[in-house]
Amino acid sequence: MTFRSLSGSALLAAALASPAVADTAPTTEDVTVIGKKLDDARNGIQTQLGASTYTIDAQALDNQPGGTNNPLNQVLLQAPGVVQDSFGQIHIRGEHNNLQYRLNGIILPEGISVFGQTLSPRLADQVELITGALPAEYGLRTAGIIDIRTKDGAFEPGGSVSIYGGSHGTLEPSFEYGGSAGSINYFVSGSYLQSGLGIESPDGRSDPLHDQTQQGQGFGYFEDIIDPSSRVSLILGTSREQFQIPDQSGQSPQLGLTVNGQTNFPSDQLNENQRELTHYGVLSYLRSQESFDVQVSLFGRYSSLYFTPDPLGDLLYNGIAQTAYKRDIAGGIQTEGAYHLSDRHTLRAGVIIEGDRATSNTSSLVLQTDANGVQTSNQPVKILDSGGKTSWTYSVYLQDEWKLLDSLTLNYGGRFDLVDAFTHENQLSPRINLVWKPTETTTIHAGYARYFTPPPFELVGGETVAKFANTTAASAVTTDAVSRAEKANYFDLGISQKLLPGLTVGLDTYYKNARNLIDEGQFGAPVILTPFNYASGRQYGAELSASYQQGPWTAYGNFAASSAEGKGIVSSQFNFTADNLAYISQHYIHLDHDQTYSASAGVSYLVDQTRLSTDLIYGTGLRNSTDHPNSGSLPNYTQVNFGVSQTFDLPAVGALAVRFDIINVFDEKYEIRNGTGIGVGAPQYGPRRGFFAGLTKSF
Repeated sequence: MTFRSLSGSALLAAALASPAVADTAPTTEDVTVIGKKLDDARNGIQTQLGASTYTIDAQALDNQPGGTNNPLNQVLLQAPGVVQDSFGQIHIRGEHNNLQYRLNGIILPEGISVFGQTLSPRLADQVELITGALPAEYGLRTAGIIDIRTKDGAFEPGGSVSIYGGSHGTLEPSFEYGGSAGSINYFVSGSYLQSGLGIESPDGRSDPLHDQTQQGQGFGYFEDIIDPSSRVSLILGTSREQFQIPDQSGQSPQLGLTVNGQTNFPSDQLNENQRELTHYGVLSYLRSQESFDVQVSLFGRYSSLYFTPDPLGDLLYNGIAQTAYKRDIAGGIQTEGAYHLSDRHTLRAGVIIEGDRATSNTSSLVLQTDANGVQTSNQPVKILDSGGKTSWTYSVYLQDEWKLLDSLTLNYGGRFDLVDAFTHENQLSPRINLVWKPTETTTIHAGYARYFTPPPFELVGGETVAKFANTTAASAVTTDAVSRAEKANYFDLGISQKLLPGLTVGLDTYYKNARNLIDEGQFGAPVILTPFNYASGRQYGAELSASYQQGPWTAYGNFAASSAEGKGIVSSQFNFTADNLAYISQHYIHLDHDQTYSASAGVSYLVDQTRLSTDLIYGTGLRNSTDHPNSGSLPNYTQVNFGVSQTFDLPAVGALAVRFDIINVFDEKYEIRNGTGIGVGAPQYGPRRGFFAGLTKSF
C-alpha cells in the first residue's frame, strides 16, 4: 500500500491546450485527453497545501489482504493516526467522529447509519485522507477529509464479476463495469453481502449468536463532456443494510424487575434488529477556461435508521424497550472556483449552503415506579415521543496561494460558517499554512487553523426527559442543555524526507485546544449515537510514517502517539450519573476513544503473476472506567492479516484472478470495548481468525 504525504506547493499548472474538435463525434482519445485536463482543473480548485494527505490508489486497495472486499473503515485503518472502534467507527487524531466524506471533491452530507459502510472501496480509483491544519475550503467536519476519486470508465474501460466468501458464513457477489460512448463516460458497480459477523462479537466468539447481516450496495458515475472546456457529471448511490444485534450467552437480568409475572429471560434469546438505508446523489458542472476554473454542484442524501427491540427482554435487562426510527434528508449546493492571477498567486473562493431535515419517532415500553424508583406495576406502559427539526448551514471562504519564493509557498485566508439548528451560532475562522522545500527531497510545513464544528445535527436527540419521570427509564439527572458548536485552535508542524529512491519518511505533530469539545456516545439499547459537549478539551500527538515503492515491492509503516481529554459535561447531561458529572466537572478525563499508541504496517510483493501481501494494526487499547470515568485502558492488541492473489490468462476463459486471505492470522482474541466508559453501551471484540477466497472474471 502506498501513502503519499502532500505538504508541498500544489499550484495548478497552465491549462492543457484544448485539442481541435472536428465536426464529427469525438474519439475515445479526444475524450480521454479532455477528461484529464478537466480532472486537473477540478483538483486545482481545492488545494491541500499545508495539510497532511495520505493517498491510497486503486492498486494499493487491491493489494491489501481482502482487497476491495474490505469495508472502507478497514482500509483507512492503514493510515497514520487512525484508530478502530466498535460498530465500524474510526477515530482520527483523538476525535470521536468529525469526518467529512467527499466524492470527487463534492461534500456528501452526513447520514445516520451506525453499522453500515455506505461507500465501498470498489467505486474508488483513489482514496485520500486529508488531516492537520486544513486550508479554508475545508470546514465544519475537520478531523479528517476522506475524499474518494471515483472510477469513471474513461481510462480503464471494461468490467468484472466476482464472488468472495468464507468464514462466518460470508458470501459476497459483486460486479463493476465502465466504459465510454462518444462524449459520455460511465461506471457502475454493485454488491450483496451476507454474513454471520455483521457487528463485532460481544463475547469473543468466532461466530457470535444472533449476528446475521444482509447488505446491498449500488453505485453509478455518469459524465458528459460538453466541449473541451466543460463537462457535467452525475453520481448516484444506494445502500440497504440489515443487522441483528448479537447476544451474549449465559446472562440474566440484574435489575430485579417483573414484567407480566416474568422475572428472567435468557440473554441468548434476545432478538434486537436494526435496518439502515442510504440514498445519495451529486450533480456537478465544471468549466475550465484560460485562468479561471469553476465547479457548481448540487448534492443530496436520504438516510434512515430503524431499531426494533425485544419487548420483554429489553424491559427486563434495561428497564425500557424502545422502538426507534430516525430519518434525515439533506441537500445543498457547493460552488467553488480558482483564479490564476499570476504565476505567483492563485485565488480560491467558495460558497456552500446545506439544508437538513431530521425526524425522530420513538415508542418506548417502560414500567411505572414510585418516587424512589421502586416498581409499582408489572404491566408495561407505552410512551410516544416524536419530533422534527430543520437545520441550515452557510459557509463562505476566500484564500490566496502565494509563492513567496521558488521554495516557499504561503496559503492564507479564512472562512465564515453559520449554523441555524438547535442553536444559532457562527464563526470567522482564519487559516494559514506555510510550506518550505529547502531541497528537492525535503518538505517542511507549518499551519494554524481556527475550527468551527457544529454537533452532528442528524444525531441530536429529541427525547423529552420529563415524559419518563416515575418509570424504569427515568434519569436521576434531568438537565438537558442543547449541544453546541465546538470552537477550537489547531496547530500543525511536520516534515517529509525522501531518504532513498522510493523511500519517504515523515513526522507530523499537532496540538488542539477546544471550547465545547464534541464527543458522542451510545446511551440506551438502540444503537444510536448521541452528541454531547465537554466545556473544554485538549488533544495533541505525533505521527511517524514511512512508505516504500521500488520494483515488485511496496511497503509502509506508521506509528502514532496521541492524547485526548475533556473536562465538564455541559450538554445532554441526563445521559450521565450525578457522580460522573460531579467528577468530570472538576477533572480532565481521557475521552473514551483515546488510544495512546497505535501503529499499522504492510508489505506487498509481486512475483510473476502472484501477489503476496501482509498487513497489521496495533493499538494499546481504548479507554474503560475503573476508579474514575475513562481512567483505565484495555489491553494492547495486534491483528495480522495475510493475502495471496494470482492472475491467469486462460485461452478459453480470458483474464481470471483468484485470491486467498487470512484475517487475524494468529487468531488473537482482543477487546475493542469492555462495556464500560463514558457513552459505551456493550462489549465488543475484534474479528477472530477467518479464511476467505475469491474469484474474479474480468472482461
